[in-house]
Amino acid sequence: MQSRVVGRLSLFAAGLVLTGSLAACSTGAGQCVGAAPSVMSLPGAKTLLNLDKNGLALQGYDPVAYFTLRKPVKGDPAHRATSGEAVYQFVSEEHRAMFIADPAKYTPQFGGYCAYAASINTLSPISPEYWEVVDGRLLLQHNQKAWDLWHKDAAGNLVKADRNWPGLVDHNGSEPRTLLNIDQDGLALGGYDPVAYFTDARPVQGDPTIERSYQGATYRFASVEHKNLFEMDPAKYVPRFGGFCGYAASINKVSPIDPTIWQLVDGHLVLQHTPKAYQLFNADAQGNYARAEQNWPGLSRRRCE
Repeated sequence: MQSRVVGRLSLFAAGLVLTGSLAACSTGAGQCVGAAPSVMSLPGAKTLLNLDKNGLALQGYDPVAYFTLRKPVKGDPAHRATSGEAVYQFVSEEHRAMFIADPAKYTPQFGGYCAYAASINTLSPISPEYWEVVDGRLLLQHNQKAWDLWHKDAAGNLVKADRNWPGLVDHNGSEPRTLLNIDQDGLALGGYDPVAYFTDARPVQGDPTIERSYQGATYRFASVEHKNLFEMDPAKYVPRFGGFCGYAASINKVSPIDPTIWQLVDGHLVLQHTPKAYQLFNADAQGNYARAEQNWPGLSRRRCE
């Protein structure tokens, strides 16, 4: 028999389904998302790149082809190179050599995210078919609508995007290689909608036809409205501690979660592994949250070395 407990804690909105073992958090492996940081990367430095769970940029399209062939071309996995924390694929060894000689010339602007979205201070994925090279800079857009809106004032929107980008990185970025609680296909939260915890105050399964990728993880949404809310401010909705158990992070461990055992802490989604973990976390919710925040960067870094 299952019972549902939904309560209010000071500064917290909590939801709990009493299922599973009463043991505290067990060990969970997770997946490290993104390419290994470069030797020049500073500890704690943030990066914001539109990559898949394996660190692949541009959905595997060849960045050099936009300049030489003047069209989007899918790269060959046999011809790869890494720049910073991103992996790129190329149609030929010649293109790969050109990229290695001057990666800054060919890497897409705004981390490979939609340029129009950056101009309005949000993030959005891209379609590799919507592209242009402006003053030697590769710009990509999400879709035809974004393309049209961008070109209502292309020069002005580029200025806005450049102005907004550092703040977007600061707000949404993470360390180059991050430990995330995702399955082998990159799906986060077991397919639950991250926005629903905030808007519906309950766990809701997402629709497999409404997906968005962010920082190497794929999230599903119950509606297009929820997807749009996520795209406006993804850092607001993604779970803390890589989607792993908040209590485990507070005691310097990594554990999986039950997506139905959740709470909002200071406006952030925190998930727990079991009812016992939830109980232990909330014995000192503010203190445990602060300890988890302090522990998590080191936990992620150690797992992903």
